[in-house]
Amino acid sequence: MIDRPLSLDDLLCFALYSANNAMGRLYRPLLAPHGLTYPQYLVLVALWQRDGQKVTDLGAALNLESNTLTPLLKRMEQAGLVQRQRSQEDERSVIVTLTSKGRELEKAAAEISRCILEAAGEDVAELIRLRDRIQTLTARLQTAQ
Repeated sequence: MIDRPLSLDDLLCFALYSANNAMGRLYRPLLAPHGLTYPQYLVLVALWQRDGQKVTDLGAALNLESNTLTPLLKRMEQAGLVQRQRSQEDERSVIVTLTSKGRELEKAAAEISRCILEAAGEDVAELIRLRDRIQTLTARLQTAQ
């Protein structure tokens, strides 16, 4: 327990918020030459991992609501990165698939990841442990809601 007034440096939420902002600023110039925003990049990563996902599954994987994801996917479709089609099994579902242009960007992702790792300045094993701890914290916080 802290026996003095809280400062920003005391808050875990502010540390995570600041790290998220710093990461976003780091990604921005790496993604700009490809015409991508960070959320669009995350959609591509999810589709590189498993192409042909339902919008609802993408939203769950990315922790995005459909009212945020749908306009994002529309812009990506207009840019020629993905296609959206109604599922033949269930017309209520929309399936998102990569186009050849979207698939080609996966090659550039390796260089982006290398730049991020270099900027983080720690060994990969330490970064993996940090990522795992943050994922555990995220799961706990989601369970507490």
